Amino acid sequence: MGSRLPLMLKDAGLTAFVGAALGIFIVGFRTVDVGRGLTFDYHLVDLAVAVVVIFLGRLGLSMAANGLRWPAIALGAVMIVAGASPMQLPSGFLHWFVALGGVLLVIRAIWPWANSAVNEAARTPSGQAISRAGAKWFGWLLLAAAVLLPFSPFADQKTMDLGVLILTYVMLGWGLNIVVGLAGLLDLGYVAFYAVGAYSYALLSTQHGLGFWSVLPLAGMMAALFGVLLGFPVLRLRGDYLAIVTLGFGEIIRLILLNWFDLTNGPAGIGSIPGPTLFGAVFAETAPAGKQTVSEMLGIPFDGNHRLIFLYYIILVLALITNLFTQRMRRLPVGRAWEALREDETACRALGINPTNTKLTAFAIGAMFAGFAGSFFAAKQRFISPESFVFIESAIILAIVVLGGMGSQIGVVLAAVLLIGLPEWFRDLGNYRMLAFGLAMVLIMVFRPRGLVAHREPSIRLHPAGSGGSG
Repeated sequence: MGSRLPLMLKDAGLTAFVGAALGIFIVGFRTVDVGRGLTFDYHLVDLAVAVVVIFLGRLGLSMAANGLRWPAIALGAVMIVAGASPMQLPSGFLHWFVALGGVLLVIRAIWPWANSAVNEAARTPSGQAISRAGAKWFGWLLLAAAVLLPFSPFADQKTMDLGVLILTYVMLGWGLNIVVGLAGLLDLGYVAFYAVGAYSYALLSTQHGLGFWSVLPLAGMMAALFGVLLGFPVLRLRGDYLAIVTLGFGEIIRLILLNWFDLTNGPAGIGSIPGPTLFGAVFAETAPAGKQTVSEMLGIPFDGNHRLIFLYYIILVLALITNLFTQRMRRLPVGRAWEALREDETACRALGINPTNTKLTAFAIGAMFAGFAGSFFAAKQRFISPESFVFIESAIILAIVVLGGMGSQIGVVLAAVLLIGLPEWFRDLGNYRMLAFGLAMVLIMVFRPRGLVAHREPSIRLHPAGSGGSG
């Protein structure tokens, strides 16, 4: 330990210095309006505590990485005691911050032992059976929770609205998972197909009077057509070059929406988009001429939450259709071709698989589900503009796929809940909200670097795993 300690201390010191340099403008001080002008409100003690925690945390991580697990555990225990002690700190959050840093350091130190024990148990026959049963029942439990959410006691308007948003990103993640997770094609312009679906519904409903259910398949087909148009120019591209071209495609679509005033109304967007109906009945307190409201049709009092619940179940059904379709496609020849293309395109060609058709089907099907989601988004929001389809949306959807685990359907659900739900759940932390969110993302990358539910196994095996096959 003696020879490595100076290097570890140097590394921890540099990390703390970077943290202090970044935090001085975020945590160290802020401007406050006192009536006569602006003045500085300093929080240097908060910054100092954070820098010390960063130094000790980095030192402990270096110890754990170099096999010095017991010293790392002892350092984590000291931080836990310091955070739980009655020591005077400027805010209660700092107590939690110090204690949480210690807890995470202890977990990181014992993680290799726990991970090794879990892996050993998973290799046993009973462990494999439990793993398969757990994965199966976990999915059914998530589905049951999603179906029953509107009837739960905490299902207020905010919760339902957040549920609709999360399910929308789950559907988008499952659609992009076909392109990125199964076919291995890095797509940074996926939001373009989302925009095509949204504008298809907005234009056809406002200018031609078509309803949501009539336009929904048309929006999917229109987005699939754009997916094929993107697929042709990138047939020979791989890796970073493919990502750059798809990124450019997404920006081209956004700029077209922004500048084609006669069709899209430019930056002003399209408003007064009709929402989905239930057997022709509208979700409103008073119905337009010649129509009736849902409350009149069902003979129940009007409630504004009925529309939100209806939208929730629509996107839940659309997401489930996306999942079932993907699971079915994975076991068909085209799905196995996607996985072969992901692993090695050269070997894929040698086996007689046509990479052109394989890539085009991945782009088209993935784009189709983005078009469905875009159509739903326009119907829910009743207003869309190009600002809703910027690059950050593609980055969020891609982050959901990568964070959940490439090719994993359950992982996409968990990642969408974390990436979309965590910022809302941490909103009560005020200025520390994004700090807590970033910390959660870093922890996931440290403890699950391949994703929450890493899945690279083939969908179908010619022989059971572990067998030598038949000669």
